Amino acid sequence: MAKLLQSPPKFLPEEWYIANKSQYHRAEAQRCRSERLVAESQRLVDEIEKTTRKSQSDVNKKLEQRLEEVRFWKKELDNKLEQLVHETDDLLTYKVRLERSLESFKEPLHITERCLAYRLNRSAKYNLEKDLKDKFVALTIDDICFSLNNNSPNIKYSEDVVRIEPNSVSLEDWLDFSNANVEKADKQRNNSMTLKTLVDRILSQTANDLRRQCEVVDTAFVNGLKETKGARDKLADYLAKVMDEISSQEKNIAALENVAHTRLETRTHRPNVELCRDIAQYRLIKEIQEINHNVARLKEILAQAQIELKALYRRQLALQEEIQVKENTIYIDEVLCMEMRKSIPPRDGDDHGAWEGGIRAEAIC
Repeated sequence: MAKLLQSPPKFLPEEWYIANKSQYHRAEAQRCRSERLVAESQRLVDEIEKTTRKSQSDVNKKLEQRLEEVRFWKKELDNKLEQLVHETDDLLTYKVRLERSLESFKEPLHITERCLAYRLNRSAKYNLEKDLKDKFVALTIDDICFSLNNNSPNIKYSEDVVRIEPNSVSLEDWLDFSNANVEKADKQRNNSMTLKTLVDRILSQTANDLRRQCEVVDTAFVNGLKETKGARDKLADYLAKVMDEISSQEKNIAALENVAHTRLETRTHRPNVELCRDIAQYRLIKEIQEINHNVARLKEILAQAQIELKALYRRQLALQEEIQVKENTIYIDEVLCMEMRKSIPPRDGDDHGAWEGGIRAEAIC
């Protein structure tokens, strides 16, 4: 017997109305839940954007502070460099002055060399020796004449001896000539003593001038060293602060980076079509790039600060070495040379006050 087909269930209009109303309420509830989810998503997006902007603003402020500090210390280093250049120019000026001073000493040296050359000729000594030789011959002749008597051998009669020789001089001329030779010898000796005193004064004045110039240069080096040490200490303090700040920033940036990575990783779990490359996704990627860029900039600033600190250390060592050279020069001039010159006995001579304006002609023998 064939199976009878059952007719579909029948519903009353009231049941149909209730069923439609139930479907409507479920759809409305689903729509409300969807709207709440959209609103919550928008709130979360706004919160993330606000947090991201806040972190970026904080990083920007920190970077601005670092830039101001770097500009400040760059200006300080530029000023120190300008001061070092100025000190170098001053040292070059002193070098020129010393060279000119040495040039001005050539004339006294030339005069001294001329005096030595004249004294090597020994004109006064020659005249004295010649006069002494003549007097020795005359003394020998007069002594022979004094020893002659009537019984002496080799006595003889000579004609035409009672006469005045044409080249003979009077007693007064003879006395004047002998006295002139003595006075000339005394004058030459006094001039020599005066000249030696003048040379000693010039050498002493030269040593004093060089010592004063050396003291000025030493003072400049000491001041430069003090300024360099001050700049080095300031830079060292700044470097320590920078390192502390960078350490703090690295921790902060690491936290921000972790948050950004966590956000990116969490957003990969969005279902279906919701896994889209929206603005927030790109913003998070850009934030990570900015964070990495800021880390690199902070490391670059730290490297620059370390380079400047090393340069200041090298400048300090160079200044200390130069000061040591100057101290050795002072030791040679003041301790060795001046103490050695104290052993020179004092000399007698004329008043030296008239020699300040130059060397008199009669002082050149």
